[in-house]
Amino acid sequence: MDKNLITWKDFEKVEMRVGTITEVSDFPEARNPAYQLMIDFGPEMGILKSSAQITKRYSKDDLINRQIIAVVNFPKKQIANFMSECLVLGSVGAGNDIVLLQPETKVQNGLRIG
Repeated sequence: MDKNLITWKDFEKVEMRVGTITEVSDFPEARNPAYQLMIDFGPEMGILKSSAQITKRYSKDDLINRQIIAVVNFPKKQIANFMSECLVLGSVGAGNDIVLLQPETKVQNGLRIG
């Protein structure tokens, strides 16, 4: 049996939600090339900040108004001089080429992934 298996109860603790990227800034202080993102998770959660190493595949213009999926219940994490409040999800390919996870069609911000 794989020791990395989690229970359904463990999975239910991970709160993944849909949000729309509203602002993108360069993040020159980051150790690896990254952007600072402002993400709207709807009226209940509001705007959360995240840092994402997605500069290989996405320009800042590509990201504005793009819906993404993020984990929103991790503790905040200090990255250089920036406090990240959520973790944007993506598949990680060769050379750290990240492809963002996103809904197939536009949905309401804040919807939970389950």
